Amino acid sequence: MTTLIKIARSGTITPEIEAVAKAEGISPHKLRARIASGKAIIVRNVKYENKIKPLGIGQGLFTKVNVNVGTSELVNNLELELEKVRIAKAYGADTLMDLSTGGDIDSIRRAIIKESRPLPLGTVPTYQIFIESFKRKGGGAYFTEDELFNTIEKHLRDGVDFMTIHAAITKDIGLKLIRSNRIIKIVSRGGDMILGWMLYNDSENPFYKNYDYLLELFAEYDAVISLGDALRPGSIADALDEFHVAELINNARLARRAIEYGVQVMIEGPGHVPLHLVKTDVKLMKRLSGGVPYYVLGPLPIDIAAPYDHIAAAAGASIAAAAGADLLCYLTPAEHLSLPTPEQVKLGLIATKIAAHIGDVVKYGSRAMKKDLEVSKLRAEVEIRKTIPYLISPEDAEAVFKQFGVAPSKGCTMCGGYCPLLLLKEQMQKASKK
Repeated sequence: MTTLIKIARSGTITPEIEAVAKAEGISPHKLRARIASGKAIIVRNVKYENKIKPLGIGQGLFTKVNVNVGTSELVNNLELELEKVRIAKAYGADTLMDLSTGGDIDSIRRAIIKESRPLPLGTVPTYQIFIESFKRKGGGAYFTEDELFNTIEKHLRDGVDFMTIHAAITKDIGLKLIRSNRIIKIVSRGGDMILGWMLYNDSENPFYKNYDYLLELFAEYDAVISLGDALRPGSIADALDEFHVAELINNARLARRAIEYGVQVMIEGPGHVPLHLVKTDVKLMKRLSGGVPYYVLGPLPIDIAAPYDHIAAAAGASIAAAAGADLLCYLTPAEHLSLPTPEQVKLGLIATKIAAHIGDVVKYGSRAMKKDLEVSKLRAEVEIRKTIPYLISPEDAEAVFKQFGVAPSKGCTMCGGYCPLLLLKEQMQKASKK
């Protein structure tokens, strides 16, 4: 299989590269070079019959936002999850992940894939094999390595474009972790499943041990490996501890191997990180990996924000994006408390999109500020109605603008006729007549 990285290395600019470069406002030659070196990716699965919209993630590209959906063991309602997909599409998500753990996982995944297009979709195949092993064999850790990789290939055949693969947590690191004084030893569901498998089977991580075979699979479909952070900190007190950093070092090495092989890859990041260490984490990851795209959850700079984790995460995410993070995974108000409702999905997505844009203004300046400047110019003319189409959520902005049943032609109901801009315009008009 001639993968996109190999095509880019040959000097060829594909239609996908052209489309992404145009959408991002950069040179296709620069984008091709970044794909060739692994500093940027275009998410795809070449064997999927319905093409997705080309989406670039990485160096020099606008920060993207991912939305997680999926059933749980206790709340299994496919229509609810499909409604979340529709909301994610309506409010501007760039990618989706199906994290289903309840019900018929195959059927749910295929329905979510169909509903999610043209957005790229990711999964965590470890969830499915662990749950199925528990149901069939009485224990989640009883699956074989062949069953694990067969599940991955099934997801690829279904059209999954990227997958979280927890390959960097090794048996040695796992044994040290369970004996450590870490406050919250592990919060990654997929990472915990792999750790449990290693301990039960007294064997090395099957992803780590069979990494070359994993690369062969992903090369065949030219899909993206998202190297998971099984040891991401679940408490701000654990941020950048030996386990967090050890896994990051392993992920950087695995990412470089993937790029050498010709497989597109990104690395996943934390997690709970105090605000002053967020930039450190991003810069460390970029330094270790040579600039591989970074996909971060949050980061959450405090541990007490639930049910407002989406606000706390937006603070951390804006710093992460400004420092160089490339894809932000949203958090909702339900984080740490519940499966989210559709409305909570919307709130989490909007908060994260704001954080992404804050980061892009820092990274790219005027290239990212086009809408901001239009809004500022219209506000200067007191044309508040006309700013609404440029805002993050025009529908919500329109509702707030009219919420008291009074919608002035100029200004808004906060200042009314005492708007400083309106008063200044009157004073300037009077002064010009003298």
